[in-house]
Amino acid sequence: MGGNLGCHRSIPKDPTDLCHSKRKFSAACNFSNIMVNQERLNINTATEEELMTLPGVNRTVAQNIVEYRECIGGFKKVEDLALVSGVGATKLEVIKLEICVSNKNGSSQHSPSSLRKDHEHLACTGMNINTATPAQLMSLRGITERIAKNIVDYRTVNGPFKSIEDLVKVHQINSSLLDKIRFQVFVERSRTPSTNTNGGLTCTTKSQPSPTSFSLRSDDLELPLGGPTQLISIRPVVEPPTGMRDGKPVVRVGTWNLQCCSSDKANNPGVREVVCMTLLENDIKLLAVQDLADTEALDKFCVELNQATLSSVQKWRSPRGVWKCVVSEKPTGQSTKGPQYSGFLWNSSSGIELKDAVILESPTTNGNGSHAHSRPYLARFYIGSSELAMVNVHLKAPASPAERNGKNPGSDDGKAQRLTGRVQETLKGEKELLVLGDFGMPPDSAELEPLRKEKMSPLLAPSVHTNISTRTPQGTHSTDNIWTSRSLKKIYTGHCSVVREGLTNPWIPDNWSWGGVASDHCPVVAEFFVDAIQKESVCNGNGVAVVERGEPVPKHER
Repeated sequence: MGGNLGCHRSIPKDPTDLCHSKRKFSAACNFSNIMVNQERLNINTATEEELMTLPGVNRTVAQNIVEYRECIGGFKKVEDLALVSGVGATKLEVIKLEICVSNKNGSSQHSPSSLRKDHEHLACTGMNINTATPAQLMSLRGITERIAKNIVDYRTVNGPFKSIEDLVKVHQINSSLLDKIRFQVFVERSRTPSTNTNGGLTCTTKSQPSPTSFSLRSDDLELPLGGPTQLISIRPVVEPPTGMRDGKPVVRVGTWNLQCCSSDKANNPGVREVVCMTLLENDIKLLAVQDLADTEALDKFCVELNQATLSSVQKWRSPRGVWKCVVSEKPTGQSTKGPQYSGFLWNSSSGIELKDAVILESPTTNGNGSHAHSRPYLARFYIGSSELAMVNVHLKAPASPAERNGKNPGSDDGKAQRLTGRVQETLKGEKELLVLGDFGMPPDSAELEPLRKEKMSPLLAPSVHTNISTRTPQGTHSTDNIWTSRSLKKIYTGHCSVVREGLTNPWIPDNWSWGGVASDHCPVVAEFFVDAIQKESVCNGNGVAVVERGEPVPKHER
């Protein structure tokens, strides 16, 4: 380790040492914004254990950093770390002052000396005006949408800026505005196209041309560093829905596992666009959601649908509706990444009202203190003059033989989760019932026999795949489904589908590249005839349908 002493930081012997180290480090930062090189960790030479001393970096993320570093032959600058799976822009901001990039000879790309002025240090950690996207530029105080577009247009015509002072050549930027943003930006020449490894596939990352139009509000966005410089997503060409089938009103109900969807993930503009536009384009009025990483994530989609900031949502030709959501107050499951919550998202202007929502059973734990099985989430809705009960499930699939190797013979790790007693009681007690979600297995699995015993029917056959990835867009297995009770089978229109179009976006990470899927699960949508909705809707000035209400809003609604 003698070659990287210039950026080496010793590993604390115990957690108390780590806490003390962090306090010392923070105090030094607060004093002068200057950091000596010895306290930074060189991410080009650090071991996995050393990387794990950084805030928020666990074993998996540390392994991802090492693997990515080997594939690209070493990081060129600190900001490149944002491209690593599990890091991203938000986590990089937390750790960037604790890391540096040096070659094996010890020369550091990010090693300010004690004589460096504060503003020079800030220039290294600000925004590169030669690579920033319009939405990123709009995050600078004083930069409007028009000025951001002018900066990108100037850059496109005249090439990269050679100095910060060149910004005064941009239309609408004067010396006064330049002084306001000077310490928030820096100039660096655009990187040449680089070849990155994407899960064994080779792809070339090139700089993108500037967009011709955009309407994103930067304070609502968590923009990934190193991502595409324009947001051009290809949405399916669809006609605005009529809400009718054979001259009768219908409602479309869906289920979607959003795959560890935290508030940070929901803040990604690509994820928000995929989720919101999928709901609008497929006329989904009521959606069961699984695998939320926190209770606030679903609110992000409600806000976007109700107060659109994304261009595609703003330009939707039909009324977007008035959206509400409810999320389980306690976790409904547990994964290796943390607690999992379930929820529902619905368009209240379509005559849909929440009656109540409850987790069906108390958690039971196994020997190691983790949840032994998932906890289904039951919600009852009024749809028009009818009442509908929905059991939102997220079951664990049985482990493969390879995954079971090394497990104790009596371990539950290899077993599929089953529908438990309270669920079976609900199946008997509810007449108008849907059981929907991620079952972790095909509908003909033995573990789903309780559903068949209650005369419930799956709407998708075992041969219909419901997963998706950029490598296999056609899917490989069937886990998500919607099961109906006999009474609902009578009003089922016969239309149930797996949505596969429009699930990717340029701003969603895809391993070490971009343009990934919002989730590795597809939404499943089923259509039912309903009574004519009696509520009258009026249209507000923003083109959003609003329902006049007289009754109080249930306390569960968020």
